Amino acid sequence: MSSPWAVLVRHADFRRLLAGNTVSLLGSSVTTVALPLTAVVHLGASATEMGVLGALGLLPHLLLGLPAGVWIDRVPYRRAVVVADAVRVGLLGAVPVLAVFGGLRMWHLYVVVTLAGTAALVESVAAQSFTPQLVPRERLLAANSMLMLGNTTVGTVGSAVGGLLVSAFTAPVAIAVDAASFAVSSLLKARIRVEGRSPSGGERRPVRLRADVAEGLRAVFAHPVMRAVVLAATVGAFAGSAQAVVLVLYLVRGLHLSPSLIGVLVATSGVAGVAGAAVATRVTRRLGPGPAFVAGMVLASVAGLVLAAAAGPFALVVAVVVLAQLLRGAGPSLYGVNQQTFRQALIPAELLSRANATWRFLAYGGQSLGALAGGAAAAALGLRATLVVTSCVMLAGTAIGAASPLRSLRRL
Repeated sequence: MSSPWAVLVRHADFRRLLAGNTVSLLGSSVTTVALPLTAVVHLGASATEMGVLGALGLLPHLLLGLPAGVWIDRVPYRRAVVVADAVRVGLLGAVPVLAVFGGLRMWHLYVVVTLAGTAALVESVAAQSFTPQLVPRERLLAANSMLMLGNTTVGTVGSAVGGLLVSAFTAPVAIAVDAASFAVSSLLKARIRVEGRSPSGGERRPVRLRADVAEGLRAVFAHPVMRAVVLAATVGAFAGSAQAVVLVLYLVRGLHLSPSLIGVLVATSGVAGVAGAAVATRVTRRLGPGPAFVAGMVLASVAGLVLAAAAGPFALVVAVVVLAQLLRGAGPSLYGVNQQTFRQALIPAELLSRANATWRFLAYGGQSLGALAGGAAAAALGLRATLVVTSCVMLAGTAIGAASPLRSLRRL
């Protein structure tokens, strides 16, 4: 098999896609810190409002996820990723402008995250369907590992920088970095030479939305491995999102940590993500893609339990949070690389965009509902109890994968 670095050397168009994704994620990782801090610190958001904010960013996946795959079938993948990035330049750029002129309100953030989430849905489905046209099948695992490595590396830097930018310029102004990153990303992806069309697109018959959506659903659920992956990922995504919306609240109000320290702690999960992505190909070859996927879910699931145990002297609290963040970062790298490779290797090319959209509808749509549940649970149970409950639900999702053919899947 090829190493991740060999994929970069041999496939220039994939290199351009990776470069664009990496640059945009650098800005988005700043927003990962700056946006919730804008809501909590700048606008005084409550736990319920934070839940709504998290849900709205994912709501497009729930409402538009299934038809998105059908629509993306009909347009060149290159055009879809370029336009989606360009749209987010204006959306995210509006936040610091409104803040500077004193006009930023919570409803502005609701609108921005909803529309940016729609653009993210289009870009992600198109990019994941585009990758198999830029690299051969036998190099998909290496390519996906390289994507994850690039994402986690810049995410680590961006989260740390995000905390510093928030401290220096306020949280809303820091979001301007993300807007600029999408402008650069759009230009880089526009240089991809392959137009990228689904084998079922182009001059195909007119859209039959219901029938085309049903084909995508069957492509996912008819395959026993894909069915297990999607079900495990959906349960894990629901609970993981519920946990994510209370994370900043817990660090700020539960543990009383500063914004700059929170940025560093968020970056800690990125360090683990880099390490996980760097060894994902090696671990997958050693364990097999199925067991590697399950192992990654276990690591991510127990992170919340560790975080909930943070108490005592300041140094001990920080040490426990660091451990939790290491688990939170390493797990997604390991299962993320494999679940994406499963779809690209096991789903026919003419159904891939619809299968990708189906997966995002279920997993990311579940995150939207999970964000609402997380805000409600935090208000009813408290922040620490919410971390425990959501981790237990994530472990239930892991059990679905462990009880399926994934546990013995040693190769694709």
